[in-house]
Amino acid sequence: MIYVMSDIHGQYELFRNLMEQIILGKDDTLYVLGDVVDRGPDSMKILKYMMANPNIIPIMGNHELMALPCLKLLVSELSKDFLHKLSSQAHQSFAEWTLNGGISTIQEFLKLPQEERRQVVEYIESFRPSGKEIINNWEYWLVHAGMEYFSESRRLEEYSVEELVWKRTDFDIAYFKNITVVSGHTPTQNILGNSRPGYIFEKNNHIAIDCGAGENNGRLAAICLDTGEEYYAE
Repeated sequence: MIYVMSDIHGQYELFRNLMEQIILGKDDTLYVLGDVVDRGPDSMKILKYMMANPNIIPIMGNHELMALPCLKLLVSELSKDFLHKLSSQAHQSFAEWTLNGGISTIQEFLKLPQEERRQVVEYIESFRPSGKEIINNWEYWLVHAGMEYFSESRRLEEYSVEELVWKRTDFDIAYFKNITVVSGHTPTQNILGNSRPGYIFEKNNHIAIDCGAGENNGRLAAICLDTGEEYYAE
């Protein structure tokens, strides 16, 4: 079975609740479509759980992309003049990240031993730009957000990470007739015309699975692509 989850945002208890519902077997695969980190209190616990389970495949999200250059600088023990030694670009990266929920991730990360910090950074560096599965003769493209500069003639592998983690999907347009695009990034509460805000949304060969975990009236969601069964934790 192929399962997909997205936008966990440090909500370890919700994540474990979903994992207990799914009961991932050795021949099953779970794709996590990015934004594992930030906002919530337990990003490192989730990452370490994922690292220990090779049948969980991580896809890069915009929060990992923001976090990565900063976390690399935090691997070594910090000196008293750490901030003064940062370049202006590094200062800007930290500012952007912390404004978007990175503080809780920094606090957790700095509590880890140095070797574990290095392992976490290497793991995030290994996140894939996207995923692709064919199930029951139907193709699925798995991305964090959407596809910037979309063209029906472009192969999924031709999109850069940056093109896949920021641009929001336009759910009013069917990108393909014979491919379903599964994405996170946009909470389903924010999709205009959605009659089930906060639950998985399907329209025009799109499946949106960010259900606002950690937010008011939000929940963490997963879907089995083989059966269409939906799972929720709140």
